Formats: sequence, C-alpha cells, structure tokens
Amino acid sequence: MSDFVLQNAEAYYGATRVLEPLSFTIDKGEHVALIGKSGAGKSTLLSLMYDRWQTQPVALMPQALGLVDTLSVFHNVYMGRLDRHPWWRNLATLAKPWKRDIDEIVALLDDVGIGEKRWTPCGELSGGQRQRVAAARVLYQQGELLLADEPVSALDGPQASAIMGKLTQGYPRTVLAMHDLELALAFCTRIVGLKEGAIALDAPSKTLTAASLQDLY
Repeated sequence: MSDFVLQNAEAYYGATRVLEPLSFTIDKGEHVALIGKSGAGKSTLLSLMYDRWQTQPVALMPQALGLVDTLSVFHNVYMGRLDRHPWWRNLATLAKPWKRDIDEIVALLDDVGIGEKRWTPCGELSGGQRQRVAAARVLYQQGELLLADEPVSALDGPQASAIMGKLTQGYPRTVLAMHDLELALAFCTRIVGLKEGAIALDAPSKTLTAASLQDLY
C-alpha cells in the first residue's frame, strides 16, 4: 500500500472552500501531472499534500522557488540536505565547504547546465537559471516523493525537457503542477485535471492527447 494517500481531503481559504473533498493515492512509479487553468486548485492541492506528508521523505519545489538570493548557487543547493548534518557543520560550510560536498554538488550543477555559476549569488541569476538551481536542490535532497509547482515554466523547449527528465528519473514518485500539456504527456504517467477545485479527470497519460485536455481550460 502507498504511504501517500489523501482521503476526503479538502481545503478552505477563510470560509470559502477552494478544494472539494477528494481522495488521492500516489503509488511508486507514478509521475502525476496536475493540469487545469489558473485558479483551478493545483497549487492548493500541492500545498495540502505537503502539509499532510511533510513528515515523510518529501521534497517541495514551490513556484516561488525559495532560493536565498544572498547565498551562492552552491549553498542554495546544499540547503537541500541541511537537516542531515549537525548545525556546526552547516555553519562551517558557509565559510569553507567540504570537498566531497563541492564535488557532489558541482557534478549535479554541471548536469543541469549551470555549473559555471556555482559561486554566483542566486540574486544575480536569470529566471531560467534560478529554476535550474531549484531543480538541482531537490535532486540533491532526494526522497520518495517530489512535489513541484511549474518546475520548468521559465525554461525553453530543450532545457525544459532535460529538467523534466531529470526530475522524473530522480524520484520514484512525482506530482507536478503544469501548464505545458505536451511536456506533461511526455514525462508523466498519469494526468489529473482540476476544475473549480474538484478532480474532473484522472487517467493514464498514454490514453490522452493535448487536444483531449482542452475542455479543462
């Protein structure tokens, strides 16, 4: 049985219900794309999942990315494993990182095509570069489930495809809120369509086309 289960979960914004009661299970090997127009409830559902499951090995890549602009690219990626080291080691890393950490993180940064920016403060990066740093951080973090909100929205076609491939290969389960239907169909095994806070579609991606999903928009 999957450890990642929601039963009759719902969400409110003040007194207004923004997610209808829904049940949701994510099995190992599933890569789920949440689709739907803006305001349909995708980000709310991701937040609900993270709140329910954050005691488990779950990584979150929010749409705002959560990078620390004054820290280098290296240190932002290192933050993915802060909870695995004692406080004194994390503090010392700010001044002089361990060689094995540098080697591992730089290899990962090279893999997402941003290794040359390793010591650049994140505040100096473009939107696409920042998104690749955030992707590198969750890949470094590792875990059983990745929740990501528009993880490749600032990347062009080849870069977006490359990062989508790395995210879905790097985690045994993913739930990705997306607007790009072609990427969702290409890299996810399951499509969940939201409409007005309710699940309007839940089907294997191989049974769908981008045209068949237009009713959600």
